[in-house]
Amino acid sequence: MSLLEQIDNRLDYMEFAVSNIAESKRFYGEVFGWTFTDYGPDYCEFCDGRMKGGFHTQEPVFPGGALIVLYHSDLESVQEKVLRAGGIITKEVFEFPGGKRFQFKDLDGHELGVWHTT
Repeated sequence: MSLLEQIDNRLDYMEFAVSNIAESKRFYGEVFGWTFTDYGPDYCEFCDGRMKGGFHTQEPVFPGGALIVLYHSDLESVQEKVLRAGGIITKEVFEFPGGKRFQFKDLDGHELGVWHTT
């Protein structure tokens, strides 16, 4: 199987419409340590160390859609970072079969989750 066939049908990139790229970079950099590459005034690529995506101001912010879930082994510390960076917790830590998770809204109202195994 070729490399391209191995990555077929897998999540590869995600984009968020944001109101302020600089503030989104600050928030995600502060909370999750993401790195960024600017591509002009209205687009910025982010990298979490494994997956890439982008922030853009090319269209209005419309939160919703699929829930993006990140992994972290220390939910409580990440929850505190989210709050300190200006995020809003929408669901406190809860248990489900195989793990725990909480959910939050970022500065533009996009809801994400953070989970870990138990």
